[in-house]
Amino acid sequence: MPSDDDPGLPIKIGPCSNGEFVPRPASRFTREVARRTRLAAEHNARVLGMSRRQFLLSSMGAATMLTVLGACSNDADEGSPGGTFSVDPEAQRDPRAAAESIGGDEFVFDVQGHFLEYSHDFPGRAPAFPQSSCGEQDAKDCYSVDKFLDLIFNNSDTNMIVLSALPFSGSPLNPEVMAQTIDIADRVCGDRRVLMQGEAHPSDGQLEVVLQNMSDLKGRYDIGAWKVYCHAGGPGWYLDDHDPEGAQVGNAFLEQAAALGPPIVAVHKGFSAGSKYADPVDVGPAASAHPNLSFVVYHSGYDGDPEGPYEEGDRVGVNGFITSVKQADLGAGDNVYAELGSTWKMVMGNPTEAAHVVGKLLATFGEDRVVWGTDSIWYGAPQDQIQAFRSFQITSEFQERFGYPELTPAIKAKILGLNSASLYGVDPITTKCEISSDDIEQMRLASADANRTFGPTNAAEAMPLIASHRIAY
Repeated sequence: MPSDDDPGLPIKIGPCSNGEFVPRPASRFTREVARRTRLAAEHNARVLGMSRRQFLLSSMGAATMLTVLGACSNDADEGSPGGTFSVDPEAQRDPRAAAESIGGDEFVFDVQGHFLEYSHDFPGRAPAFPQSSCGEQDAKDCYSVDKFLDLIFNNSDTNMIVLSALPFSGSPLNPEVMAQTIDIADRVCGDRRVLMQGEAHPSDGQLEVVLQNMSDLKGRYDIGAWKVYCHAGGPGWYLDDHDPEGAQVGNAFLEQAAALGPPIVAVHKGFSAGSKYADPVDVGPAASAHPNLSFVVYHSGYDGDPEGPYEEGDRVGVNGFITSVKQADLGAGDNVYAELGSTWKMVMGNPTEAAHVVGKLLATFGEDRVVWGTDSIWYGAPQDQIQAFRSFQITSEFQERFGYPELTPAIKAKILGLNSASLYGVDPITTKCEISSDDIEQMRLASADANRTFGPTNAAEAMPLIASHRIAY
């Protein structure tokens, strides 16, 4: 836990989980990046006459760490990293240069947001979720709409967000809480910045009742998409019903989603503590059979194992997702979207791995079908993820070797928000919830949350959260 004098590093690349997987332990590389960053921060803060805390909370602190991260990657890969961070050297000591290097005025639409509201569902204790580590003296104070909106809109450059359903029925992030959050955000910001997903658990109970509940939910609320977990919240199942051992509910759910609308299905594929039902093998067949639906594949199949280039027929991690879609003769411009929530968070600390993940997703699905998500606020404010992505570049060597595209400002703008705006049929909102960028920067400097990471950082902390998801194997 960071001390008052040390708010934590500005780009959070240390071990952390969203509660769905055991985090990788800190590598030698990660520790070296942290060591060099603290040395550079101490020096730069002294030169500028700032405290170390102030510097690490500033955009200059983030620019410094991204510069160090790029340099360490260059050293580790003997001068041939697959990715790097393009940061003006002056950004380490000049706030204007930092704003130009890692700031931006593009539309940021996060399609995977999570939070819980503390209620009578958890009498006398705070629930076992990453949000409990937000830094409040009483963990129950971490569970509020105010905390969520502050971290998303005041402590990051996010403009819009989708509230994503959780992996079990009867969860505290119920539709009423989502609707209340939307109403508060509408009143505070003066425009519609928060959307909600309809929660569906097709295998949890009688199928007819589940489908009717979907209809009732659609009748009561303004649903932006449907969210499902094939591996949690009930017996395991697949979108295409290909496995007779799984619950045969996939096609019935998809047909109901298409009939009710909106025709967007967000499905978790990847992180799952080894459940076969989170394997993306069913995505391609289901998307091919239901061309009237758009499939947003959360985590893009990433399972935490190191990622390299795509290998034909590979069925592991992101490659498994790509293989499923390729074998269904789908690809760029079709009805499958690759989402980056938690995946970008896990790979941004390894620029070469990040280049492979982002590069092969773009090469497969095209620049119009990769969308931004952060799994926040499980990791705290998502500003560091935004800053890292803005400055990230795939090297020319990897572009040539693997056919990855250059990450131009136009492509980044599509990924960060424009693709999802088109998918959800909303007009981009680029204002900052009636708070100027200068005010946001000052709020970050004064924030009690600092650069805090909420999620579990080791297996002992992660396992109780994983168990609470009722994973089917």
